[in-house]
Amino acid sequence: MISLRARQHWRSGPTLRIPRGADDVENTNRRFLLYGVMPLWFVPAVADWIMHRRSNIEHTSGVRESAIHALMMTEAGLPVVAGLTAKVNPLVLSLMGGAALAHGATALWDVSLATDQREVTPVEQHIHSFLEVLPLTAAAFTTCLHWDQVRKALKGGARTDNWKLLPKERPLSARYLGGIAAGVGLCIVLPYAEEMIRCVRARRVPSVT
Repeated sequence: MISLRARQHWRSGPTLRIPRGADDVENTNRRFLLYGVMPLWFVPAVADWIMHRRSNIEHTSGVRESAIHALMMTEAGLPVVAGLTAKVNPLVLSLMGGAALAHGATALWDVSLATDQREVTPVEQHIHSFLEVLPLTAAAFTTCLHWDQVRKALKGGARTDNWKLLPKERPLSARYLGGIAAGVGLCIVLPYAEEMIRCVRARRVPSVT
């Protein structure tokens, strides 16, 4: 369990606030990233779960595909947690870039498996396009907001602090982080946990021929 002292260390700075009506490039990009890209992720995630359910995933590609979905959520989730809670430095940017590449490769594996074992409709494929591009979009906006850290990463980031997980100097509000956590729980964790449970149960039941 994280100690109170550790939590206070990671919440020690003044909370980041975007001034109302601010229309400069930095605040506009940050507002769109936090209140546009992040919540938008939940919509295709739920829609994709519905498509899996309609195509009877538990009796087709089953546990294997559901496990790939869990892997993809991990690949997307780790850099999101780092970006929302830690200082964006060369380490976090490298994590985002590497995770985006891994997520894309896993998505290709997922579709290759799914199309061989169940019907993947054009609608589901279109939903996948959103799920694939949103991690890249988030990484791109983060890069634009922290170009100084990109330069450090390209130069090798000689300082050791560049390659450590450090708390944000201006952490996001607890209210915002709580809202994102609730959205992840309701729109991603619960639906896909239910999917995995269905797949495991179906595998345990012998098929009737």
